[in-house]
Amino acid sequence: MIAIIDYQAGNLQSVQKALAYLGAEHRTLDRPDGLDDCDRILMPGVGAFGAAMNYLNRSGLTAAIREWLKADRPFLGICLGMQMLFEKSEEDPDARGLGFFSGPCRRFRSGKVPQIGWNDVRPVRSSALLNGIPGKPFYYFLHSFYAVPDDRSIVSGITDYGIEFPSVIERGRAIGVQFHPEKSGNQGIALLRKWIEGA
Repeated sequence: MIAIIDYQAGNLQSVQKALAYLGAEHRTLDRPDGLDDCDRILMPGVGAFGAAMNYLNRSGLTAAIREWLKADRPFLGICLGMQMLFEKSEEDPDARGLGFFSGPCRRFRSGKVPQIGWNDVRPVRSSALLNGIPGKPFYYFLHSFYAVPDDRSIVSGITDYGIEFPSVIERGRAIGVQFHPEKSGNQGIALLRKWIEGA
């Protein structure tokens, strides 16, 4: 059972449709109740960093997700869901993220912001998620901020948008992707399937 975290702003419908297409059992949770019989957490993208973290804090989900990550249980963060794994974001300097990864999220300083559309992902190390995905990794992005991890060893894929930024991060069974696999056609579905099957 996959728990889709609802922080009252995420892009739930597209993720739900993708998981249903893959035949994956899932439920949407906006409280920690119901996590006990789930074996995976998916935190979708879209929304504002500060408002999303504020909801997680009020609902009790922050502590539950931190415990989940500490136990090295399967987790996938998409777009904002990946950024919230870090300590903070320039989008809301007063908000504190989950802090699972050290480092901030920064706003693009040049080019058209937000980045909207298709871009490639270049693997930079062996990746449990990307290895074996057919074709050139090409996914749909929609974001104004990007993660700047203190520990570069967690970066397994990068993308160029004026600057190179991490588009896939992995440590243990915690994975974050800056793009939207649920909106990325066959390659996105292949990536979600691989995560569901144990990447």
